[in-house]
Amino acid sequence: MSLIFKRHSVRKFTDERVSDETIENLLKAGMQAPSSCNSQPWEFIVVSKPEDKLAISQMHKFAKPAEKASHLIITLGNLNEAKVIGMIEQDLGACNENILLQATHEGLGAVWLGFHPIEDRTLKLKEYLEIPDYCIPFSVICVGYPAHESEVKLRYDKTKVHYNKF
Repeated sequence: MSLIFKRHSVRKFTDERVSDETIENLLKAGMQAPSSCNSQPWEFIVVSKPEDKLAISQMHKFAKPAEKASHLIITLGNLNEAKVIGMIEQDLGACNENILLQATHEGLGAVWLGFHPIEDRTLKLKEYLEIPDYCIPFSVICVGYPAHESEVKLRYDKTKVHYNKF
């Protein structure tokens, strides 16, 4: 559980580049996630070119961290691979969390930028990255070395826990 309690959103990064091997470790972790009927309906686009990161950072007001990240991992839901279309958000959510936890394990900072289901965001990303119609742009995960250490706040709230009935 210590890894879970260390993970937090990091939005400011150093200029240090994350290695290709480490990015591959993040992708392996993402692909290890559970999925509905074990369909594994994910695809990924890894973005590292400064001009592409800048363009993505300008796609919505909360996407600014994308510009300075070492890499962006765009998670996509492949509708042709999904066995239960209505579960694709859960599949990709588990995939994203695995990537975020692996990033923490690797000593990286990361933040999950939401794109799906907000249509104008997903359309911009789809057009810019030439994503085929059978793939849903789910999120952009910004990855890099954190610019500064920050304290993680524990979020456990026992008043939100109910046993047997609400």
